[in-house]
Amino acid sequence: MVSLNQEPVVKTEMNIRRPVKEVFAAFVDPEITTKFWFTKSSGKLEFGKHIRWEWEMYGASANVYVKQIEENKSILIEWEEPYGYSTVHWTFTPRTAQETIVEITNSGFKGDGDDIVGQAIDSMGGFTIVLCGLKAYLEHGIVLNLIADKAPDAHIKQ
Repeated sequence: MVSLNQEPVVKTEMNIRRPVKEVFAAFVDPEITTKFWFTKSSGKLEFGKHIRWEWEMYGASANVYVKQIEENKSILIEWEEPYGYSTVHWTFTPRTAQETIVEITNSGFKGDGDDIVGQAIDSMGGFTIVLCGLKAYLEHGIVLNLIADKAPDAHIKQ
């Protein structure tokens, strides 16, 4: 069993060569987000709303609570993890009029030390893939199917 002296906080970021308004909308509007991350959502991200995101190919879903949203600047949610809820915070920083730095921080993992470390590692990989998919989609119009292709043998057999 792993004993932790400090709670892991996952942080990943990416420069997206699109205006901040467009990059922010990609995470708020499921019509866009489904092109690079989850496959289905019960609605747009809005302050105080409870949303359900689904990854239909895996039979997986997460309940999301929007704790804070500041247009074109930040999104703060709590989302369901295997051991409880963790916090995800997006910040959107214009680098130029046509470039935006997106930073994603995930914290508040639950469980014993081993569980917490595993969740943090999975989160880092997952959010890095999400940012790569976002970049390909917004900059080049390419849907890479990264989430579906990450673990193709885990897909539900129809």
